[in-house]
Amino acid sequence: MGLVKMLVTIVGALAVLMGLLWVGQGLGFIKWPADSFMLGQSEWTYKGAILAAVGLLAIVLVRRSGGQRQ
Repeated sequence: MGLVKMLVTIVGALAVLMGLLWVGQGLGFIKWPADSFMLGQSEWTYKGAILAAVGLLAIVLVRRSGGQRQ
């Protein structure tokens, strides 16, 4: 199970980072890449926030399940 927890943690962290990138682009704070269709689009702010929250939730849940072996 250690491998699964590590993979979920990595995927969760990547989801958080990508979500924050989308939020930054949606709000217009991050203007990279310059020709991105997400720049200044509020829908990407919401989608990014949801993606970051899901990634964070996955990390929290996998870390909480650590000591519950039987």
